[in-house]
This record gives sequence, structure tokens and C-alpha cells, in this order.
Amino acid sequence: MTSLSETGTSAVVSALRAAGCVFAEDEAELILATARTPDEVAAMVDRRATGQPLEHVLGWAEFHGLRILVEPGVFVPRRRTEFLVDQALAQAPGASVVVDLCCGSGAVGAALAAALGDAELHVADIDPAAVACARRNIAPYGGHAHAGDLFDALPTDLRGRTGILAANVPYVPSDEVGLLPAEARDHEPLVSLDGGGDGLDVLRRVAAGAREWLAPGGCVLVETSERQTDEAVRTFRRAGLTTRLAVSEELYANVVIGARD
Repeated sequence: MTSLSETGTSAVVSALRAAGCVFAEDEAELILATARTPDEVAAMVDRRATGQPLEHVLGWAEFHGLRILVEPGVFVPRRRTEFLVDQALAQAPGASVVVDLCCGSGAVGAALAAALGDAELHVADIDPAAVACARRNIAPYGGHAHAGDLFDALPTDLRGRTGILAANVPYVPSDEVGLLPAEARDHEPLVSLDGGGDGLDVLRRVAAGAREWLAPGGCVLVETSERQTDEAVRTFRRAGLTTRLAVSEELYANVVIGARD
């Protein structure tokens, strides 16, 4: 799209404000920059006004300096998860094999591959829609996308070779999913949100299986909430991992890091 008048811009902002969008001006700017025609602008505003996540409306999300494709029904990468990527790179800057479990759009894997340069990348998710989306995002890095349940999805020759195992697991307790913003609970897959009774069911499974997949000196990183960190750290330690907790107060991010000695 070449340009829109100020009246058009104002109309977009007004429509978004009326729909309850707190950052209407910023969202309007992104919509106007992404749409190619006034009709596309109108359609995107309508979709946003019905409560669809902005990233689904735009078709992309910014993550760790990359533009990640995000399709309807796929988990939207959160900016706080950039902290997990940074921690992984600090912990294992020379990793040659990267695995992104519960990959969603593949944002974490793509960001790690982009930063590392020539790492062998594998991403996996139980949701076929997520795997299809991730495959597009990791294609520039020669990555491999796999469908299946956690480690069952991975090629067996990755055992003992993985330098970075990132797992952005679901960690919302089951009885709290209904308290999430409508954008998440109505438009993102339940499997990417619901972490079981206390929110740590999938984290426990990742911790239990991680060590055999890690190379010597390799690390596994999982995001969790502040109130879950103590139990998450204990879980990692029970799995035989040298464990530490990294926290970003700015991003409200908590990442449990386990290393294989």
C-alpha cells in the first residue's frame, strides 16, 4: 500500500480504541504498514476488533530481531521468551546442535540458529499446525521440523549430541486457563497453554528426559512463572542436572537452566 490519509489513520485508531485495544496507535501503525490495500486494512481491523491476536492479524511477530511468521491457531511467541534465547546463547555459545521442543511457530529455534550461524536445528511440537508454521520459519537455517510428543518426535541420533535444548513448555495450571486474556484462551491452542494441575506437568517430563539427549556440557532451558520456580528448580535437580535460575524483572521472565556435566 502506498499511503493512507490522516483521516484513514485516525479511523483505524478510533476503531481499535473502540474495540478496547490499549495500544491502538501502535497497532494501527503496524496494520497500515502491513496491509497492501485499504480493503486489507479494513479486514485486518475487523479481525482485530473481534479479539484475534494482533500477530495473527498481521501474520507475523517480531522476536529477537527476526520477523516470525505466525498463522491463525498457532501460539504467539512472547517477547519475554527472548530472555530464554539470550540465556541459552550465554550458557552454550558454541552449541552445534539445537533442539526447540514445544516449538510453536519455531521462534526460539529460529532465533538460536540465526545467532549461532551454522548449528544443526531441530524443532518439534505435538500440534501439526504449529509444525507446519515452524517449518516455514526455520527453512532459512536449514532446520528440520518434527511432529510428535516431546522427545518421541526427535530423531534418535540426537541423543547425547544436543548442545541447547530449549523447551517453551505450557505452564498455566489447568484451572487458571480460563482466566487468561481472551486473545490467548480463544485463539491459541490449549495444548500450548495448559500445563496440568500445577502447571508443571510438561516441565517434569522435559526434565526427566533431557539428560540423555544433552551433549556433555549441554543445557536445557525452560520458562516458567515466578511462583513455580522453586518447584521447577527442584525438579531439574532431581533429574540430575546442574541447575540455576535466571530472572529478568524487566521482561517478567523466569528461566530454569539445567546443564549436563
